[in-house]
Amino acid sequence: MKLKHALIMLTLVSVVADTMLLPFYPQFFAQEFGNTSPEHVGFYIAACCFTVMVTLPLWAKVARQVNEFPLWVMTQTAAGTFAIAAYFSTSLLSFWVITQLMLVFKASYLLIYPLVMRLEEKDRHLGVASLFSVLIHFGAIGGAFLGGSLIEFAEPRSIFLIMAATDALQVLVCTFIIRSRRIPFRQPQTVVDAEGSEDREPHGNPLIVQLGVVSLLFYLSAFMMRPFFSRYWAGVAGNDSELLAGLVYAIPAWVALAGLWLNRRRTQERSSYAAVFQSLIVAMIGAAMQGIPHPVSIVLGRIVFGWALFQGTVRLEVLVFELSSRQHYAMDFSRIHIFQNVGVLLASFAVGSVVSAFGQQMPFMASVAGFAFTLLVFVALFGSRLWPSLVRMPSA
Repeated sequence: MKLKHALIMLTLVSVVADTMLLPFYPQFFAQEFGNTSPEHVGFYIAACCFTVMVTLPLWAKVARQVNEFPLWVMTQTAAGTFAIAAYFSTSLLSFWVITQLMLVFKASYLLIYPLVMRLEEKDRHLGVASLFSVLIHFGAIGGAFLGGSLIEFAEPRSIFLIMAATDALQVLVCTFIIRSRRIPFRQPQTVVDAEGSEDREPHGNPLIVQLGVVSLLFYLSAFMMRPFFSRYWAGVAGNDSELLAGLVYAIPAWVALAGLWLNRRRTQERSSYAAVFQSLIVAMIGAAMQGIPHPVSIVLGRIVFGWALFQGTVRLEVLVFELSSRQHYAMDFSRIHIFQNVGVLLASFAVGSVVSAFGQQMPFMASVAGFAFTLLVFVALFGSRLWPSLVRMPSA
């Protein structure tokens, strides 16, 4: 098995497992623990984001000394153990504690992405970022389908047994790679860049922080729509099928596949700065369309928003690796991931209160305002790099 193909498979399996409950947390807590509070859903998702946010940089530091594959064997074994414990938990408090401990170890698999980027040349980063975006979206399709099926037809908590099974699969794959490639436990101490010279920036590029601010606002705006989408769709469409809600929720995944195909056929390369600028404008349109309470408008809005989400996330991540150096890929990615998760965290805290006070339509309007503010901040921070690229920007 080629190393890159194995890493792709690990990513897909992980995403499927981690997204099974994401559209259905309100239903899960209502059925398993009798908790119907929208604020509780927001707080729980926020806690999950916070846990991953603070632990990923720690795993990035560990990965400087310990090779990623032996590290994943240990962490995913622990994650699978806690997933099984979550299945047997009987109280809401124990469920919270166990699942947060599970996420502490699950966070380490996010190091797959910077590892693949480190293995590729910089001129291939856009293709890799696009591929991983498609994997994440299609993992969400699989996750939404499995999650919706289990919520509707089986015991919802059985989702955690599937999570444990995917953790076991990851451990087997990593063990096979370690033995077949004789991967050492410790990490090589010297990392060189593409030109063969040792990294000259011991503290990384300060522009990473500015890009992190833009990423924070982008993810805050995008995630405002997610936690209560399935219920919003059910109310508008008059259909309580969780499977249908999961399919509509996953529309951006199919759009991402089209985006990958179109990006590969594009003959003239766009600047990532111009692509982010354009994506923010399209995201506002897509969010506004989803806020119109009609099934056709929601579906069309998901398509428009899916395009913006794909291009925006891919280009923001390409910029991370453009501004970073190979030695700092894992650490800079973990820093950007902190900003992304702070955005998700703020959205999770806010969305429950917004829905309680203004109804399930308001998060879409909040997203429109959020993307507009993100656009202003992006122009303010990167205007000098953006304007030259806009002048020669080819059409989408």
